[in-house]
Amino acid sequence: MSTAVAHYAAAAATDCGRKRPSNEDAFGYSVEHGVYVVCDGMGGAAAGEVASSLAVDEMMRLLTSSDVAHSATGWAKAGYPLIEEAEKALATANAAIFNRAKHSRNLSGMGTTLVSLMAENRRAWMMNVGDSRGYRLRKARPDCKLEQITLDHSLVEEQLRLGRMDRQEAQRSPFKNVITRALGTQSVVTPDIFELETEPGDLFLLCSDGLTRELSDAAIESVLKLERPLKELCARLVEAANEAGGHDNITCLLVRVEA
Repeated sequence: MSTAVAHYAAAAATDCGRKRPSNEDAFGYSVEHGVYVVCDGMGGAAAGEVASSLAVDEMMRLLTSSDVAHSATGWAKAGYPLIEEAEKALATANAAIFNRAKHSRNLSGMGTTLVSLMAENRRAWMMNVGDSRGYRLRKARPDCKLEQITLDHSLVEEQLRLGRMDRQEAQRSPFKNVITRALGTQSVVTPDIFELETEPGDLFLLCSDGLTRELSDAAIESVLKLERPLKELCARLVEAANEAGGHDNITCLLVRVEA
């Protein structure tokens, strides 16, 4: 993998949507440390908000703390492989949510999805648990298409991958909201990890399913291809998801490779 220095920019937006009274999504990022996280909480009352916020807080605390964190260009030099530290942080976040739920009746059963991007010069890793997604658009290439990097940990998507269901059946399935893996619901969780090499112009999208359930990949791609500031692109995605129904909380985080 190339070790050339890369610079990144990021922006994010989150919204309750049009049907939910509160926002159980959470996000956090640090361009300096090369860490970007989106979570979508679940659980009764305010438990989903607690789980997603706890996951983001733990990930960001552990990956940007002065004791272990270095700039995104300095992790490897300091002997801290970024993805290994991220895996440790995810395990700690999972334990924090699991133990909090175990000791509070009101929070019993809470959990959260997580999708994260860790970037270190020209190397990047996506890590996910649940059905929040990570995408890449290679904008420097004239024939660029939006590419889904992560795989959903959901009952319907797993049935699709096994060929036991087609896309139309999946759309009609009453089990569309059933996820098969989440942070905090078990004492141990295993994330999927995807190693990538970045190019200048690459645009990464981390999002909750409140975006992808309302907008097709083609619709998302059409927005991301616009030459607009990242903050405006985030706002346009949220607006489009709300116009399409806004049935869930909507969160999107965009990360661009500048050079």
